[in-house]
Amino acid sequence: MTKSPYEILGVKQDASDAEIKLAYRNLAKKYHPDLNPGKTEAVEKFKELNAANDLICDKEKRAAFDRGEIDMEGKRHSQQGPNYRDYADTSQGQRYQADASSFDMSDFESLFRGFRGGGASTDSGRKASMDRHYSIDIDFIEAVLGAKKRITMPDAKTLDIQFPAGIDDGQKLRLKGQGADSSGDAYVEVKVRPHVYLTRRGEDIHIELPVTFAESILGAKVKVPTIHGPVEVTIPKGASSGTVLRLKGKGVRSGDAYIKIKIDMPAEIDAELESAIKKWAEAHTYNPRAEMEKMA
Repeated sequence: MTKSPYEILGVKQDASDAEIKLAYRNLAKKYHPDLNPGKTEAVEKFKELNAANDLICDKEKRAAFDRGEIDMEGKRHSQQGPNYRDYADTSQGQRYQADASSFDMSDFESLFRGFRGGGASTDSGRKASMDRHYSIDIDFIEAVLGAKKRITMPDAKTLDIQFPAGIDDGQKLRLKGQGADSSGDAYVEVKVRPHVYLTRRGEDIHIELPVTFAESILGAKVKVPTIHGPVEVTIPKGASSGTVLRLKGKGVRSGDAYIKIKIDMPAEIDAELESAIKKWAEAHTYNPRAEMEKMA
């Protein structure tokens, strides 16, 4: 007997979306082909898990399956007409006659609509059932510069994907004819992993650059990471925290890179530094909050 998708995932029929997601994730990790090289039974189990997950993660398909309208592959069960026994077992005078109260003339209209080409919706439904939906994580640099990758998806299908330069987090790619068979498509939702130092705003790249107390006072040349590789920039003398430097053309496509300076004080202030600053402060007083205090 064919297992139901609930049995395959090991959940109850009334399981919540979160319970189904957790069960699928745990089993997918266990049977992923990359973790079971050469084991054909793991590949088959992995495909079975994904088919079950695709079915009951879709609210409409799940409801249709629970009502008995579609099978495990998402195909509709054939509709059978009334069985002659249904009529043969009625009373003598009504044998072989349909109950007029349960029949409506609109049934004829539905029948003729089917002959006039009502099968188009069935074809559309069949095509939709052949589509596959995936989610994939890619690196920040791959997203902003573009990349071509060959990836094994959770259902063991291998896809060659060209990620265009500047693709956004959450954007979906359509791979025509790459669904369950050539009549379906694959839809891939892209999740961009965050970068340790770089953030993106539209086509611009933003970098927060820590500099030492001495570099902010004396100025310096330092290396800064960009999406195109490290670049040497000049920190101007007397740069304050919040000072922004612009690197033209170092963003996404035609965008720029913006470097925001952040003064990073030493973990410990030793006696030598404290004495030097104290002497300087006594001879050079200034108030950076003068204008602010006028409003207080």
